Amino acid sequence: MTTVRITRNALTRSTLAALSGLLAGFASLAVAELVSAAVRPEASPVTAVGGAAIDRTPAGVKDWAIRNFGEDDKLVLQLGILVTLALFALAVGLLALRYRRAGSAAVLVFGVVGTSAAVSRPDSSGLVDGLPSLLGSVVGAVLLYVLIGRLTGPHRDTGGEPDGEQADEQEHEAGWDRRGFVIAATAAAAASTAAGAVGRALNSRSSQNAVASREAVALPKPASPARPIPAGAQLRVRGISPFTTPNDSFYRVDTALVVPKVDANSWRLRVHGKGVRRDLEFTYQDLLQRPLIEREITLCCVSNEVGGPYIGHARWIGVRLADLLKEAGVKPPSRGGEADQIIARSVDGMTLGTPVEDVMDGRDAMLAVGMNGEPLPFVNGFPVRMLVPGLYGYVSACKWIEDIELTTFDDYDAYWVKREWARKAPIKTQSRIDTPKPFGRPEAGTVMVAGVAWAQHRGIEKVEIRVDDGPWRPAQLAEQGTVDTWRQWSYPWKATPGGHTLTVRATDRTGELQTEKRTKTVPDGASGWHSVVVTVD
Repeated sequence: MTTVRITRNALTRSTLAALSGLLAGFASLAVAELVSAAVRPEASPVTAVGGAAIDRTPAGVKDWAIRNFGEDDKLVLQLGILVTLALFALAVGLLALRYRRAGSAAVLVFGVVGTSAAVSRPDSSGLVDGLPSLLGSVVGAVLLYVLIGRLTGPHRDTGGEPDGEQADEQEHEAGWDRRGFVIAATAAAAASTAAGAVGRALNSRSSQNAVASREAVALPKPASPARPIPAGAQLRVRGISPFTTPNDSFYRVDTALVVPKVDANSWRLRVHGKGVRRDLEFTYQDLLQRPLIEREITLCCVSNEVGGPYIGHARWIGVRLADLLKEAGVKPPSRGGEADQIIARSVDGMTLGTPVEDVMDGRDAMLAVGMNGEPLPFVNGFPVRMLVPGLYGYVSACKWIEDIELTTFDDYDAYWVKREWARKAPIKTQSRIDTPKPFGRPEAGTVMVAGVAWAQHRGIEKVEIRVDDGPWRPAQLAEQGTVDTWRQWSYPWKATPGGHTLTVRATDRTGELQTEKRTKTVPDGASGWHSVVVTVD
């Protein structure tokens, strides 16, 4: 009976020790959240560690995450971080039961990792960004030391090594402070919950000014409005993507673990660097008061696989970027300019490198302030984002932009170039079948095959469909909006029973036929023909 009681006692204390580790980890995160409200929300440990993890993840792994988790990739990363922290906390609690001081000190690893991640981020404010993680881990270490003390009694406070079964018998005989543990654990849980709630509330309040500034924006009428979308640009085919993508359905691919919420009233944009005769700085109101252009432009992410969803179309309004560069005295390389690359910097430290020549060759590159008739949504870059028709987003579409530096490709590699992506990335000619869906089961008879094709800044000239290994047949094209927009197409297929493979390819207006060669997204975008397999009933 004595042995059974000792075993049960040891099991109970081990369980409570593990719980103590969890409480210490929870307290660390809660206090860090509270302190981050006084520093900045991005300095909280989960955000900082998540951002650092994204920065250090190889390009192939990032591409795999986007392919498998889509826009939920950041949620998966956050959950993974929390699960890892929980497992570590459990282990630290069990360690502290045997080695109280060493186990409690191990909580400081939270602080070391979080502090290192926070101060190493591209947008770091310096050592102050490490305070949330550091202070949070100190509180967690002290809490674990106190809780374990309630489980072990005074003879274990020295951190000495236990003496096997004899120590268990001594602990059983001496007992442990159950009531004290319950009171301390309950108080710690309540205080941590309160601290975390207050921290989240304060961090949320810091974004309220940004929300209010967006709600106060009234976009001016553009000096150069977009041409009306042709009536025939949208086909009446069920299952085809809408010509204009609603804002809440527009794809999102970026590295921001938490969407930046920037107050438009305090936002500033600086233009400087090589070939700039005088540095320029603009406020949000400065941009709104300039002549604005409005254009229909389709954007595409370089992580979009063949037939993938990371492409969308919107009507954008903004300031022509070339005009700002000319005011600063910038010339393109073809006219003797010193700089051949624009480095666009986001408020979260992201850097994108764009060819100066492409921005200043006459295309509608802009600093966008509006999207589909409203101020940019926060997730799409409010207050200002950059976009350049014809280039993949990672070299042109800087969201939450705050700095433009003129430099050269030889002198500076932007964020994605350092991670194995190409320096220059014009969008490839691509096409996609929207309907019927893969593994669909249409009925025999006339089946409308339809989808979209794109070759931004070149336009689509022809789309062809092939059934199984048969001949290529021309699809019917919808009206082309502009060369910077995607184009819908359809093909009435006389479907016969059985399994079939439908394949599409496009030709752009330069005469370039979409290549059959399959390539991955790294380093400059996927290529290949899109196919779907269906079974006709």
